[in-house]
Amino acid sequence: MTNTVNGDSSADNINTRHQRRMERKKALMDERIQQAQRETGVLLVHTGNGKGKSSSAFGMVMRALGHGMQVGVVQFIKGAMSTGEEIFLRRFPDEVQFHAMGEGYTWETQNRERDIEKALLAWEQAKRFMQDPAIGLVVLDELNIALKYHYLDVQQVIADIDARPEMQHVVVTGRGALPELIEVADTVTEMQIVKHAFKDGIVAQAGVEW
Repeated sequence: MTNTVNGDSSADNINTRHQRRMERKKALMDERIQQAQRETGVLLVHTGNGKGKSSSAFGMVMRALGHGMQVGVVQFIKGAMSTGEEIFLRRFPDEVQFHAMGEGYTWETQNRERDIEKALLAWEQAKRFMQDPAIGLVVLDELNIALKYHYLDVQQVIADIDARPEMQHVVVTGRGALPELIEVADTVTEMQIVKHAFKDGIVAQAGVEW
């Protein structure tokens, strides 16, 4: 009986401490929410060497569609092969405009002048999206790569993003985000590798990698 009582008492203490911590946390979160009342379009940057940058951006596309928003997608670098995201989102032509405007990874194309030409064309399409207030979310997939290799001028890119409609959201993906873009972004997430199947010789899988 003593052990049961002590056990019950210990559980009660744990539950009481947990409730008090959650009460303090709720008060803190309520205060933060109260202070964050401004509504505006945000610029998000997904970078880092880990997997999930584009995947997260396309998760945001589904979220935006769920809220009845129009979406514009421009893929830099990618385009030599069709991805699962492109195949799926092309089923919704009234809601999503999808432009895969690259010709493949830079180590495959091996033609800087051609890569620059394709990046400039992709940026013109991106600007058209960012001049349309009807589009609520713009995804600029792998733009960081184009900026990292100086296919585009980062200051011009920032100026064009900054000139978008007030309530439009933009998400930029790709490794090696430049400091200039990170500085002006509202939210920056860096994906880090813990483990990756490719290092164990496992080929990229449809539905997982592309």
